Amino acid sequence: MVGLVVVSHSERAAEGIVEVAAEMAGDTPIEPVGGDGQGGIGTVPDAIGGAIDAADDGDGVVVLVDLGSAVMNADVAVELSDAEAVIADAPVLEGAVNAAVAATDPSATFGSVREQAEAARGMEKL
Repeated sequence: MVGLVVVSHSERAAEGIVEVAAEMAGDTPIEPVGGDGQGGIGTVPDAIGGAIDAADDGDGVVVLVDLGSAVMNADVAVELSDAEAVIADAPVLEGAVNAAVAATDPSATFGSVREQAEAARGMEKL
């Protein structure tokens, strides 16, 4: 099963996004990671790498990020990981929900889950 990782500068934000996405995720492994490791705002490549490893069951991991340095740190973590992982170019909450739904499909692939996460870029709210 394709795993998911949600990266935010805020640990609480990452956990909240995962809480929402998990409602749709079934048994999909989905890991939150955020903060600077000392209770502050930021992201840490090692923590992101640990979340990727925790979410990986061999079918790949789609990583969703909030902004700025989270992208850079997630990119470092993806490069250093032994897992097949990719950062989705998607809004973090909507992309996580779309990816969670897509990952529950028994025929889901790494590519199809990423594609559905990225489809959230075009979602209209009104």
